[in-house]
Amino acid sequence: MIRRREFIAGLGGAVAWPRAARAQQPNRVRRVGILVGQSENDPYYRSFVADFIEELARLGWVEGRNLQIHQRWGNDDLERTRALAKELIALQSDVILTVATASGTATLQRESRTIPVVFTIISDPVGLGFVAASSSLPFAI
Repeated sequence: MIRRREFIAGLGGAVAWPRAARAQQPNRVRRVGILVGQSENDPYYRSFVADFIEELARLGWVEGRNLQIHQRWGNDDLERTRALAKELIALQSDVILTVATASGTATLQRESRTIPVVFTIISDPVGLGFVAASSSLPFAI
C-alpha cells in the first residue's frame, strides 16, 4: 500500500514529466487545473491540494513563475462540479487534476480529448470507464 505523501509525489511527477520531456519554450507559463468535488473547507482535501502544489514546486514548477494554477471546488454539488470542469477546459489548462469527483472526471473526458486528465480518489475507475482494466494501474492505492 502506498502512503499519501509518496502518492502525491508520484502524481506531481506524472503531471510534470510529459510536459518537461518535450522541448520547453522559454518563459511559457503552464496552466494546471485542479477540480475537487468536495467542500473547499474540508481539511483533508485542502491538505491534499496543498501537498500537490508543494510537490510541483519541489520539482521546479512554481506558481507565479512558470505555473498558473486554477483551483475549483465543487462543494459536493454535481451540477456545479460539471460546470467547473467545463470552465477549466475553457481556461485552456495544460493538464487537469481531479480529486474525488467521478462526475467531474467524466465531464472532462467527454468535453475534451486534448487536455490530459489525471484523477485520484475515485472508487472503481475501471467500472466507470476511466481506465480499460485494473492491470493498467501502475500501483495499488
